[in-house]
Amino acid sequence: MRRRIAESLAVVLSVASLGAGAASGPSRLEAAKVPKPLITISGHNATKPHSSKAFQVGTASWYGEQFQGKQTASGEPYDMRDFTAAHPTLPLGTVVKVTNLTNGKAVILRINDRGPFVDNRIIDVSYNAARALGFKERGLQRVRLDLYRPRPSEMAALRPVANLQ
Repeated sequence: MRRRIAESLAVVLSVASLGAGAASGPSRLEAAKVPKPLITISGHNATKPHSSKAFQVGTASWYGEQFQGKQTASGEPYDMRDFTAAHPTLPLGTVVKVTNLTNGKAVILRINDRGPFVDNRIIDVSYNAARALGFKERGLQRVRLDLYRPRPSEMAALRPVANLQ
């Protein structure tokens, strides 16, 4: 319960720091089913990545319920509702902006696991990240990865929250 309250507070603070530039979110029905990502950017950058050159471009996949609760490479349990990802080489804790190159939707994710373990894929995103990016049904999507420097107000929302239940 405390974890969900802390996550909700972090989301509110992150969205408030973006001001009027924030993108519209999911419908009320979708919002009731799935928590919103820490930051969703559609079309335009609300905050800029380290550089205009992409860190990596390639195919993303997602992983969900079959891994729910299993330990990630960072030691924390996988939560398909969190906005996290698995990357083969980036240091654990790295924050990346992942942009769907088909529809322009983007999310900010924290790397907390290793993978993907299938050739020709550059990142595995969580179930909720795939939903926010608009490719949950497809399973695979061409994406752009940018290294992301969070604002100080966003840092708390990107750190794993200790299980206080």
